Amino acid sequence: MMRDHYVFNNGRLKRKDNTVYFIKDDGQKQPLPVEQIRNLHVFGEVDFNTKLLNFLSQFDICIHVYNYYGFYAGSYYPRAKSPSGVTIVNQSAHYLDHYKRMFLAASFVQGAVHHMLRNIRRYKEKTAHYVEQIESEVLKLQDCRTIQEIMGVEGRIRKLYYQSFNDILNQPFVFEKREKRPPRDPLNAMLSFGNQLAYRTVLSEIYRTPLDPTISYLHEPSTKRFSLSLDIAEIFKPLLVDPIVISLVNKRMISQKHFDYLEDEVVYLNEEGKQKFILAWEDRLKRSVKHRTLKRQTSYRYLIRLECYKLIKHVINDEVYKPLKAWW
Repeated sequence: MMRDHYVFNNGRLKRKDNTVYFIKDDGQKQPLPVEQIRNLHVFGEVDFNTKLLNFLSQFDICIHVYNYYGFYAGSYYPRAKSPSGVTIVNQSAHYLDHYKRMFLAASFVQGAVHHMLRNIRRYKEKTAHYVEQIESEVLKLQDCRTIQEIMGVEGRIRKLYYQSFNDILNQPFVFEKREKRPPRDPLNAMLSFGNQLAYRTVLSEIYRTPLDPTISYLHEPSTKRFSLSLDIAEIFKPLLVDPIVISLVNKRMISQKHFDYLEDEVVYLNEEGKQKFILAWEDRLKRSVKHRTLKRQTSYRYLIRLECYKLIKHVINDEVYKPLKAWW
């Protein structure tokens, strides 16, 4: 079964005997079966060379690197295996056409809002007033005439959504406001860490399709970022990341001891905290539902790939895009 592998220790990744070994600084060797690895996430100080990269490329394995504090640093991606000039041309055309871009941008926000409301409706006795306000805001999407206006609506909705966390989560975790760069409290640290995992997972699924990850619709394309992964991740963050944060806090599986502080301002998950979050993350990605169209069990991870395929069908004018809205 294909899975992601996470490296927290310091050491060296090395190809040997047609497989990969992780050699820790103390000399211990751990084999990593390449046939079962989808992505490698490197959190420790790890050395590797081009011989390893060439070998991993044969198995379409991506490497994602994070710094000491767990913030994303960069990725290595093998050469694209399924390029399609037709897809990229049409993907670009939908960005250049204002109305086509507006349709897709609004669709991503609608999918995100559906899952936000799904989360807080589970606590409807405490969050009914937030639901009403969010439903009122989402109606304004149909009156938006620019991407900036759509982003404004999305920002107000997300602010209300995060405010509801104080009525959902157990103390002592309190949400004051969303702070990303850098996170300044444990809740923001968990959300930022989880969102990074979501962006990398979405990017890995985009890589396995003909889509260009730099051409996006809700987020403005720019240099040095894969903005399409930000677009698609909007739909999946409240479906994947936020329920993990709520569950870990309310079940008291994570506490203040799982966070470290840098100069009393920047907060980040320590190694034990990251491992707890990643275990919950991998468990959620493996969950499956009976897909209404495919008529078979489909994992949450594969739902991301299906979202990419739906976007491809839309840009080549095969089928109108409809964002995922969890029905289960």
